[in-house]
Amino acid sequence: MSIKGEAKLLRIFVSEDEKFEGRPVYETIVIKAKEANLAGATVLRGIMGFGMSGAAIHSAKLLDMNNKLPLVIEITDKEEKIDLFLPELDKVLKSGLVTLEKVQVIKYGK
Repeated sequence: MSIKGEAKLLRIFVSEDEKFEGRPVYETIVIKAKEANLAGATVLRGIMGFGMSGAAIHSAKLLDMNNKLPLVIEITDKEEKIDLFLPELDKVLKSGLVTLEKVQVIKYGK
């Protein structure tokens, strides 16, 4: 598979405590991305953040080991494949922020 050149970056912001059918949302999204044969997915764990409600700031302080930290899931592939994946994402996400941006893939693979 080659995606060198113009592609799309799908970025999904969720809380690590969000679930879909008993499984963490981030895990479900990565599994569905793999099943959709997308080029790859990465989950990044934030150390501090707040969401749309702005009710609380969640942080990764040593004494505050809650599981409500912000996560960012990044998936990059050709625009057509990302567009086909978006309806699957709609089924899984109840809340969160989803962004798309054009990216230039310089190298993918060995």
